[in-house]
Amino acid sequence: MTATSSKPRIALVTGASSGIGQATAERLAKAGYKVYGTSRRGEDGRQRAFEMLPLDVTSDASVADAVSQLMQREGRIDLLVNNAGFGVAPAGAEESSIEQAQSIFDTNFFGIVRMTRAVLPHMRKQGAGRIINIGSVLGLLPMPYGALYAATKHAIEGYSESLDHELRTRGIRVSVIEPAYTNTPFDANFMQPDAKLDAYREARTAVSQRVKEVMATADQPGVVAETVLKAASAVRPLLRYTAGGLAARLTWLRRFAPAGLIDAGIRRDLRLDAMLAVKS
Repeated sequence: MTATSSKPRIALVTGASSGIGQATAERLAKAGYKVYGTSRRGEDGRQRAFEMLPLDVTSDASVADAVSQLMQREGRIDLLVNNAGFGVAPAGAEESSIEQAQSIFDTNFFGIVRMTRAVLPHMRKQGAGRIINIGSVLGLLPMPYGALYAATKHAIEGYSESLDHELRTRGIRVSVIEPAYTNTPFDANFMQPDAKLDAYREARTAVSQRVKEVMATADQPGVVAETVLKAASAVRPLLRYTAGGLAARLTWLRRFAPAGLIDAGIRRDLRLDAMLAVKS
């Protein structure tokens, strides 16, 4: 992937105020990209290796304004990293209202659609570009008590693969990064389920505790950032890139292990059958 003349490649990274987005923006800047990060607030007074733009991925107007600003300044965009997103705290799918389900899709999935639609006219005109979507192994695997979040990641997988087929002949490629658990402030921004039911209370508490245990030893966001750079720099990019050892193992198991083994492993890891045993 190359930019015109000797100018640096221009990258736009959504959700870059912390976590994976910040680590990715920093790594791209270190690799020579001119990076624009985004957050709802934009500049926050912190010293960064990249500039921050205000952007709300749930707003058509905000998306259009941010991309317009970037194009006015740089005249091109070489790389879009769609990272902005949030999750719902562990809870039964029944414990989130339709409005809450729509909200998480509006950010995690439709935010990617908005950003992609905004940059594609410019990339098509250039005849080149890369779009990298931060997905998850939960785009391939289920997540009991995290069904809505997993559903958004499944949607990203289908959208990205289909889009990549559409755009290859135009010089544009699409890739999905699939991390497993990543040690970021992501869980601090969890949306709490808005229709809590006592029937799920024990399971909700147990799964939340298990997630905390795993997050304590999870990969750092730099692991994902390195994978983004690998995908952005590849001459022949892959559609999917796993990020980290656990993600690689889980992806391999999903593709090659018997379905019953995967099913049992998920239930054992989250101790779902133990909960049933206690109740009985």
